[in-house]
Amino acid sequence: MASHDVSAVKKVGEILCNPQNPLKQRFRALFTLRNLGGSEAIDCISACFEDTSALLKHELAYCLGQMKDPYAIPVLVKILEDREENSMVRHEAGEALGAIGSISSLEVLNKHCSDPMVEVAETCQLAVRRLKWLHRPESERENLSANPYMSTDPAPPNENCDVAVQRAILLDESVPLFERYRAMFSLRNAGGEEAVLALAEGLGCGSALFRHEVAYVLGQMQHGAAAPPLARVLRDAAEHAMVRHECAEALGAIAGDGATGALRAHADDAERVVRESCQVALDMCEYESGDQFQYADCLAEAKVAEATS
Repeated sequence: MASHDVSAVKKVGEILCNPQNPLKQRFRALFTLRNLGGSEAIDCISACFEDTSALLKHELAYCLGQMKDPYAIPVLVKILEDREENSMVRHEAGEALGAIGSISSLEVLNKHCSDPMVEVAETCQLAVRRLKWLHRPESERENLSANPYMSTDPAPPNENCDVAVQRAILLDESVPLFERYRAMFSLRNAGGEEAVLALAEGLGCGSALFRHEVAYVLGQMQHGAAAPPLARVLRDAAEHAMVRHECAEALGAIAGDGATGALRAHADDAERVVRESCQVALDMCEYESGDQFQYADCLAEAKVAEATS
């Protein structure tokens, strides 16, 4: 990376780490850094874990996982091990370690498979299963359905994409969570309204972690049929904040009048992570319905700042 590029990356990092900046601007800076990749970008992201926003820190960990760079493992382990940290952030750090896929993370993930915070424990159990699946013998490899979303997921899809078959697995709470996640991603990859409605039924399942992942997947699909059930869960003040937050972000991705109205109704929610999620999601709605070329556009802004400084 050229020296001026390193300087520009650091400028983006300054946008991200400055708590005086609007959260929506900081999110755009974060996703700019994720897209850039490299140790400098990871250092900028890692420096932001001192922030007070659980939403932002959760998103930092998510991005580090999606970057799939082992350089991020030490900071993610530190976050996962910190029992004073918000459980939503710790969960995302565990999931990120699974996404990076290094067998070196197996020990710390196994350690937290019985974590007192159930969402952290379930996440680490899933991550352990993913690592074992990822590093299985060549003879056990499967012909997986293609992932049209280019994301690194906590479980691989099943080979069978039949909606009725995968719906039955998804909603059967006696089936191991990893297998239900596989069904979830199979339904996502299958696409279409029937799959969306099957997934939306999962918003009523017992595990908060599971419900939150269903909301995330519905956001990826950006299908209008998902907006009413997502809005209904967002309205439920008794629901786990992690689930409500993910419903808000999913509505931001779906956009449209129904989604925007639900988000505006909770932009001043009593729960900080929900309130902030709605504010960021409204910015995403604006992007999805506008003519901006790129959501993660802070590099150009940083280069302008660099040129004029």
